[in-house]
Amino acid sequence: MFVSLQFKLELKKEDKEKLIKLMRRQSSAIRVAYNTLKELEKEKKNPPAKIYHRLRQLFPELPTKYIDSAIYKAKQYPTDKPVVFGGKRLFEKLCKNHLTGKAREGLKKQWKEQRQGTLISIGSKADRGNRLTRFENINGQLHLRINTGNREFIYTKVLREPSNSKDKWLTFMAMLLESWHTQSYFPYTVELKLRDGEVYGSVSFEIPKPEVKYTKENGVIAIDTNASPIHLAIAEVSKTGELLSYQTISLHHLLGLSQNSKDHQEWILAHQILDLAIQKNKAIAIENLKKLRKGKRGDGKAILRKRLHHWNAKKLLQKLKRVAMLKGVEVIEAHPAYTSVIGMIKHAPQLNIDKDIAGAYVIERRALGFKEDTPENYEKLLKDEAYLEFALKKYEEREKELRELIGKESNEYKRNALKSELKVVENSKKLLTNLIQSFQSEPSSCEGAYGRNPAWQVLRVALLFPILGRVLPRDLSPLKPILVEGVWDRVRSRLVPLEVGGTVPIRDF
Repeated sequence: MFVSLQFKLELKKEDKEKLIKLMRRQSSAIRVAYNTLKELEKEKKNPPAKIYHRLRQLFPELPTKYIDSAIYKAKQYPTDKPVVFGGKRLFEKLCKNHLTGKAREGLKKQWKEQRQGTLISIGSKADRGNRLTRFENINGQLHLRINTGNREFIYTKVLREPSNSKDKWLTFMAMLLESWHTQSYFPYTVELKLRDGEVYGSVSFEIPKPEVKYTKENGVIAIDTNASPIHLAIAEVSKTGELLSYQTISLHHLLGLSQNSKDHQEWILAHQILDLAIQKNKAIAIENLKKLRKGKRGDGKAILRKRLHHWNAKKLLQKLKRVAMLKGVEVIEAHPAYTSVIGMIKHAPQLNIDKDIAGAYVIERRALGFKEDTPENYEKLLKDEAYLEFALKKYEEREKELRELIGKESNEYKRNALKSELKVVENSKKLLTNLIQSFQSEPSSCEGAYGRNPAWQVLRVALLFPILGRVLPRDLSPLKPILVEGVWDRVRSRLVPLEVGGTVPIRDF
């Protein structure tokens, strides 16, 4: 499939003057080539060499490829009817002489830009994509290198951002980066136009459709994006759902980069991850993120908001999907609901891994079609009224403590952070209270006891803060005795060591 994508160039004043001069030369060459084609057609002759030699004589300063491209452009115009270079409509308006002053000058300038402001270069695979107008990366910023003749070049910044996740510009960037790294180039044609004093361009190329070779039939590699700290959690799972290996990749270095440099580094990372999937002969699994919460001003989480403002996980996932398409790797988008909670509560303590790797593991299992059942001992815990009373007491103590801290805190932002935590505590208290009351009123059944809250949400409230003292703890190993043996008293009292064997060894890719 051939596509054409638009972009804009940012040039220095002296470079723009050189480019406009080059545009005028090739625009003239296009008109000469067209007129020569018409002459040859009348004579019923079509010797391509005659057109080339005439252009070579008239425009000796133009590189050969620009002349070939001028002939190519000229052949796109019909020879069986008049053609007005610069636009027939504009030309007719100028001929009427009904405009004067600035209005006429503006119309005349527009017509001259269309008539004289064209530069086209046909690409080829042998010329690393395009010999005369080539895309290059300079310090993380995409540039267009333009050959102005006599082995002189100007480098212009390319101004273009993807408009949405389906924008083919993402595919083009993925193909460019792949060609730079593998030195297996693809041809693309670049055409530049002058409009209102600015230079705009279009790049035309063919999008390949490789066969999907790496599927979930051999297992999956999942990527879980995390903002605190900012990193990727990557886990490899067999087709039977067994965790084989895992690692984390810090993205903290991206926060200090410009947007263009950040995009370039993300493209490199996307290729590295897909190369890993190919090496492991597996598909890729990611979360199907629709909307990311970035917080709001005054919520007491300024550092996190700033981090989320400078890094967008969805953009990285978009890049992953485009690179996967080009490399023939299947991408499975899993529903993100409760992946982190399930990972924290169920898999992190069981496999002795951190919560982010556990979240990636849940994404993989969901991509492979596995369902996450609630552990039996956790279900028993939610029916243990003594434990629920203990958990409720913990929240009551924290609520009292937070109210005292809020009363003493003079800093508005810190007070807002405390208020946010207080709201979470109050909601958790309410959930546990309703749960206890439901058991007291219907002791023979717990059906409907959770209300609108899924079991995993209830478990998060009932387990994490009461047992571990934090809503988002890093160390989840104290949950293992509850998960494996159903023992919660010794976790509460901390009177005996937590010694429950059976962890998986740490493995790296």
